[in-house]
Amino acid sequence: MNPIVEHELRLGGCKTRALELEGSGPPLIFLHGYADSADTWRLLFDRLRKQGRAAVALDMPGFGTASRLVRDEPILPQLDDFAAAAVEYVSDEHGGGVVIAGNSLGGTVALRAAERVKGKVAGVVPIAPAGLDMATWFTAIQGAPLVRAMLRSPVPVPERTLKRAVGSTYRVLAFASPRKADEAVVGAFTQHFGSQRDVVRLLGTGKSLQPELKAPFNLRDIDCPVLLVWGERDRMVASSGAERIVAGLPDTQVELLPRCGHCPQIEEPDRLAELLAGFPPA
Repeated sequence: MNPIVEHELRLGGCKTRALELEGSGPPLIFLHGYADSADTWRLLFDRLRKQGRAAVALDMPGFGTASRLVRDEPILPQLDDFAAAAVEYVSDEHGGGVVIAGNSLGGTVALRAAERVKGKVAGVVPIAPAGLDMATWFTAIQGAPLVRAMLRSPVPVPERTLKRAVGSTYRVLAFASPRKADEAVVGAFTQHFGSQRDVVRLLGTGKSLQPELKAPFNLRDIDCPVLLVWGERDRMVASSGAERIVAGLPDTQVELLPRCGHCPQIEEPDRLAELLAGFPPA
């Protein structure tokens, strides 16, 4: 089986890190959520590799190892430009249409790409997309006890302690069963948090995003197949948001995963791979 290849790219003027799988079928582009990175897709990629599916996961601007966002400018348009460049890159590499999928903030960007990039998007897979019924997501992160304690500390927090606090918060908020969260997955999430400054920067990004996420979609502009995936036990973004997508796009295929939280790619990678294998429909 082909290995996962990790390499650097420049897309839309942004330096990014790509995890890439060679394969066949409509190629998949994966976009992660707020404060996450391309590493969130590694468990799913292990399944896609067995299917022989072509795929690429990317660090979005402002996250992981990608270039920083431009300060004092709206964030979603910057992510839109990045996603459009990603669609162009993958489409040119493979020829034909691509499927763009994303979790949380990445799901929002994927839906917006389907609205904006015509002719090259063969399907879109939003996974618990932000920007619908999601009033508590940032409050939950900002108000987490360990995050508050870390930010209030009068002395620098040792990196090991900081990573432990970030990892514990991630477990509680992202997973239906926090104690079952894989240590490697938690470690991959925390690796991009080296200091309190990183936490402060990401919280600032989240605060700036909140008003932009109040009405981020023009769903009627989407003319490709949509597969909507959501964990029923999502603590970050309520699965009731699926109703708003179906109201705007009645032909949407909806899959609610019963024992799953905010990140189906981690808690239910087998089921998500199975769903992607049949999408888009022939």
